[in-house]
Amino acid sequence: MADRTVLITGGTGGLGGAVTAAFVAAGWRTVATVRKDPPDGSDAIYIAADLTDTVAVDAAVATAASDPAAPLRAVVNLVGGYASTGLVHQTPIEDFERMLALNLRPTYLVTQAALPYLVDAGGGAVVCVSSRAAVSPFPGAAGYITAKAAVLAFANAVAVEYKAKGVRCNTVLPSVIDTPTNRASQPDADTSRWVRPEEIATVIRFFAGEESAPASGAAIPVYGRA
Repeated sequence: MADRTVLITGGTGGLGGAVTAAFVAAGWRTVATVRKDPPDGSDAIYIAADLTDTVAVDAAVATAASDPAAPLRAVVNLVGGYASTGLVHQTPIEDFERMLALNLRPTYLVTQAALPYLVDAGGGAVVCVSSRAAVSPFPGAAGYITAKAAVLAFANAVAVEYKAKGVRCNTVLPSVIDTPTNRASQPDADTSRWVRPEEIATVIRFFAGEESAPASGAAIPVYGRA
């Protein structure tokens, strides 16, 4: 029987499937959110939820924390997305704000809702996903870059505010992830340099577990060979 629970947002995405499988294999009670139509035939518990909605977020987190024998001890924030919107003077404010809503709002709401449960359980870990672009920007995606930098800043704020309560917060910064979507959008790229989802999943699982207990407020590059 699992004695601890992890909540993973975006549990069936290009990265989410690998992360969910890694926690299931490690023996965690694994609760993962999806946008709709939870998959069948998995050892994870899937919840369909709109993570931009506070009521839906509160319900999903409460479900993850509902097993007294396996208290919520980790949250993994994967939900996000990319859009190339042009140079800043070409980017409508609506497109800029859409990137913030997609990448920052779910991370904030889920973490906010989960923190009281983590504190009550005696501590735990939050792992957020930013991007290499947050610390090494490139032209044409100011909204995405700003949103991922905000995720990193938010995670650092959580690490400082909850350190005394035993809650750690660390961030992984992937480069291009080797997913079918990215391969389709970049057919001429050298994918051997990209980082595989399973590689990132191993890092995330480590930072969710007790093995990484001394670390909080870290920004971990997971760039593969890029």
